[in-house]
Amino acid sequence: MPADPEEPTPDPHGSADAVARFAALVEAGDPPLDRAALEVARLARPDADVDAALAELDRLATGIGGIDELVVRLFTEEGFRGNRDEYYDPRNSSLVEVLERRLGIPITLAVVVIEVGRRAGLTVEPIGMPGHFLVHPAGSAWYVDPFTGTLLDEADCRALFVASTGANPGIPFHADLLAPITTEAVLVRMLTNLRIVHRAAGRVPELRRVLEARLHLPGVTADEVVELAATMGHRGEYLDAARLLDTWRERIPRRGADLARAARVWRAHLN
Repeated sequence: MPADPEEPTPDPHGSADAVARFAALVEAGDPPLDRAALEVARLARPDADVDAALAELDRLATGIGGIDELVVRLFTEEGFRGNRDEYYDPRNSSLVEVLERRLGIPITLAVVVIEVGRRAGLTVEPIGMPGHFLVHPAGSAWYVDPFTGTLLDEADCRALFVASTGANPGIPFHADLLAPITTEAVLVRMLTNLRIVHRAAGRVPELRRVLEARLHLPGVTADEVVELAATMGHRGEYLDAARLLDTWRERIPRRGADLARAARVWRAHLN
């Protein structure tokens, strides 16, 4: 049962530090995917052992010489798989938990494939196909579905796109849907998934940290800022919520009126 937003659960101790570390990685430019994803994991589990997770990625890469060996290592020998039974469990979006449990959703399993491949000297690209995240061994005609460990050709990707999005099979499938995306775009999608999961479960503290991390990546929307302000306002931080909205009103001028209106609502709580 979702938590009552008027009675927020305690903020995980140390989660603000994870936001700060995440921000530092992103703002330095060209953030390392493994370390940034591990800081995302520490938003909800601040005491997670990052060094152990990095060591596990190193171990998984030992002896891998090609993409076939990578797929066999992860999905056959090590048993990584998609969590079909509890797809919206937030642990599926945590790289730490995925490495521990061998369960995840496509994007976090993709991070495992990419980072183990990188350690083995393989370039594996993130493919942000709508509805289902994929990876692509650079220079190959194949794609990998990280949810199942299945190799796909372009026709398979088209079929998966239709199945996962409900798209009309007659809609043309554009090659652009299979173009590699940036590390920042991967992180945005990870945080977006967590935003949806935490909001649905009423986990206000966790939602707040996810939204705070989101502010440090490109393409922040007014809706995300308004939602972050609400997580603050529900904890009685009315003035801070209003000030946040004021700041982003200048950064997103096309939605300035909406942000100003939301700021007035939180200031009204001070009266």
